Amino acid sequence: MTSIVLADDEVLLRTALATLLPMEGDITVLAEATDGGTAIAATLRHRPDVLVIDLEMPGVDGLEAVAEIRRVRPDQVILMLTRHARPGVLRKALRLGVQGFVSKSAEPAHITSVIATLHAGRRWIDPDVSALAVTEDCPLTDREIDVLRVTGEGYSVADIATRLHLAPGTVRNYLSNAMRKTQTRTRHDAARYAREHDWL
Repeated sequence: MTSIVLADDEVLLRTALATLLPMEGDITVLAEATDGGTAIAATLRHRPDVLVIDLEMPGVDGLEAVAEIRRVRPDQVILMLTRHARPGVLRKALRLGVQGFVSKSAEPAHITSVIATLHAGRRWIDPDVSALAVTEDCPLTDREIDVLRVTGEGYSVADIATRLHLAPGTVRNYLSNAMRKTQTRTRHDAARYAREHDWL
């Protein structure tokens, strides 16, 4: 039996998976989470064999949730679901130790199989997802990508600094470098350019 916590803000998809995954395999859903903050709390409370988490969620997104969970449970097995596997995001997820990456359009039977693979100590990245990870070289550093991702959500420099645990001056330096590399005039233009090139 493999226990999971299932985190996804799309109610229809989450409830469908919560129903279908146990029917497809030897899976028990310990808890469901609607956002990153709830996913962190549920994972730390229930200690599942595998956390199945959506990449894009309101508030604390999937990557932020994974980073926080990893700080407390460094060995937590994680399967990330996504519709848009941007190269920069995939690379960051892998650096955070995410063992599996699956498209949200995958059949429940496939997701069940991947969960079993991860629980057995192996890794899995869907071929269509991994292909996207190497489509284009990104000139931005990890921290520049982090800062642009938060900028794209509309936060001020002070808010970005707080969220990323950086000094405001450091954030400005990252933004300046990112604008130079993307040849844009504002941080919002840089964030838009990076997103259009699938770097975020």
